Amino acid sequence: MKTTKVMASEQSIDKFDGDLLVYSVCEPVNGEKSIKCDPIVEKEVINAFQLGDFSGKEGQTLLLYPNESQKSIMLSKRVLVVGVGKLVDKLGKIDIYNLREQFRKVGGTIALISEKVKAQKIMISVPNFEDVLLNNLTSADIAECLAEGILLGDYRFLKYKKEKKDEPDYKGLSEVKFYLEKGSKTTISLIRKAIKLGFVSAQSACQARDMANEPGNGWRASDFASYAQDLANKYNFKCTVIDKEKMVELKMGGILAVNKGSDEPPKMVILEYVPKLPKRFGDTKNIDTILLVGKGITFDSGGICLKQPSGMENMKYDMCGGAATLALMQAVGQESPENISVVAIVPATDNLTGGSAMKPGDIICHYNGITSEIVNTDAEGRLILADALAYGVETFKPVCVVDIATLTGAVIMGLGHHYSAVLGNNDKLINQLQEAAKRAGEPLWQLPLGKDYTKQIESKVADIKNTGGKSAGTITAAAYLEKFVKDTPWAHIDIAGTAWEFTEKSYIPKGASGIGTRTFLEFIRSWNW
Repeated sequence: MKTTKVMASEQSIDKFDGDLLVYSVCEPVNGEKSIKCDPIVEKEVINAFQLGDFSGKEGQTLLLYPNESQKSIMLSKRVLVVGVGKLVDKLGKIDIYNLREQFRKVGGTIALISEKVKAQKIMISVPNFEDVLLNNLTSADIAECLAEGILLGDYRFLKYKKEKKDEPDYKGLSEVKFYLEKGSKTTISLIRKAIKLGFVSAQSACQARDMANEPGNGWRASDFASYAQDLANKYNFKCTVIDKEKMVELKMGGILAVNKGSDEPPKMVILEYVPKLPKRFGDTKNIDTILLVGKGITFDSGGICLKQPSGMENMKYDMCGGAATLALMQAVGQESPENISVVAIVPATDNLTGGSAMKPGDIICHYNGITSEIVNTDAEGRLILADALAYGVETFKPVCVVDIATLTGAVIMGLGHHYSAVLGNNDKLINQLQEAAKRAGEPLWQLPLGKDYTKQIESKVADIKNTGGKSAGTITAAAYLEKFVKDTPWAHIDIAGTAWEFTEKSYIPKGASGIGTRTFLEFIRSWNW
């Protein structure tokens, strides 16, 4: 994975001789006749403003090329001015979550222009909007979001692409420096801490993208296991991999049934992080444990209930929940939170159509003894998650559990590609996840659960059946999972509409979005149960 050097610099902007120097400019509000910007670029920006070519609207850009007479005040090869949009609305109200997203998008725009001009080394002038924002969003917060957006927007997956000798691929940014504008109340040390937060968040999401963008023959259940073991070795996690033989012994009928059509054996990958606490914190037994479970279907053909050929190549993305969960553990290893233990479980297999594949009408028995009638073999994600949830809740006794999965096509019909769905049995948990998701720019929309929906998955020949029909498909899938968490506070996040083809943004590429990782990270950073 490419690593870009990101740093806070005390080097004066006029000494920066790299490829691109970047300023951010906000859009005037309430009839203001002028536009405010750094004196170095003020003349050019005001000229463009007066001509109507640049107003600071979100996503607008102005690319400048300093001439010889300007070399005394700037050495940079190019100067980019990016529009942020309005910082406050007409009533003077400030939306912190929207502002974080605006600056994240500015970061993505910077990455796009960097690619256009093939910039390697850039410097960002962190804008000082503290007087306008009244500490609702500090310069450090802005730097964090800019760093996050730049690194997310600078992502590319070129592993399998042969480079053309006469037209080499742009490999992305090698160095990003942040310079704090004069007059800010924020210190350079706070900027350093902030950009590190943005770096860790973006890097973990890009790692999830890397996993998800691998083809079905490039990322298997065994690769989840290998990656988890590498994380365990690097960050001193405990790694457990439950293999097929052990699954048979434990009677994990869900994941075994899904795997029956495959030549590749299944794995249930478990990573455990427990903080090393100073003595003043007492015993680690007093630390809350959260359980995260991610669906790891490495390729989904639909099984006997075969999917349509058109678009089936995208089913390599059916492991995005598992990718998000393990990539989150990379961030946990880097940040080592002191106040929480984290357990991540990824049940992993593909869903194919071999001669032994499960069939509609089959009856299976899950880890917790619940029997299930298989109505549709393409409703396989809930089968592997059910075993993982039941095993995880029983084994680790977490204070809460969250699962994340590309679970249902129905969620796209309901929410499109703009929101992920969240459902669960605990409003406090759901509210905390929604707050974390808003902070990460990955919004969640809560759907209901209840007895009426649970009735739809009742079976005449088993305890439950694995689909409840076309109506409320996302909800009945969650109702299935609810059977396996007992009374533990639980939430389910369905990312089938956002794991790829997510709402177009400057920092979201084509293909895998890496969604879920940054939401989980914000959830952990703000943990308060």
